[in-house]
Amino acid sequence: MSEITTAPAEQAAQDQVITLTTSAAGKVRELMGREENAEQIALRIAVQPGGCSGMRYALFFDDRQLDGDKVADHDGVPVRIDKMSAPYLRGTTVDWVDSLQGAGFAIDNPNAQSTCACGDSFH
Repeated sequence: MSEITTAPAEQAAQDQVITLTTSAAGKVRELMGREENAEQIALRIAVQPGGCSGMRYALFFDDRQLDGDKVADHDGVPVRIDKMSAPYLRGTTVDWVDSLQGAGFAIDNPNAQSTCACGDSFH
C-alpha cells in the first residue's frame, strides 16, 4: 500500500481556510500600520453567536495566538482563525469594496445557508 504525500505548497493550499483578496490585504496592511504594536498583531477572523441570522463575523487585530489557531500569511498580512471558527469559514473570501454605496469588508462564505440584509450575520 502506498502512502500519498502532499507537496508543501499543495498542503498549504489545502490547509488555507480563507482567501484574503489583494484589495483586502492592502486595506488591512494600511489599518495595521496605524496600530502602535503593528509588529505583534495579526488579523483575527472569527465567527461568533449573534446578529439577526444567528452567527456574525468578527474581524479584529489580536496579539494572541491561541491553541489550535489556523495561521496563514495573505499578501503580507498575518491571519489567525480559531479552531472553532475554521469549519464555518472554510472556503470564504474576504474582499475590500469601496463603492458609491460605501466602503467595507465583503465576506463571501459558501457555507452560509442564509444571510441577513445587513451582510454582517449568517446562518
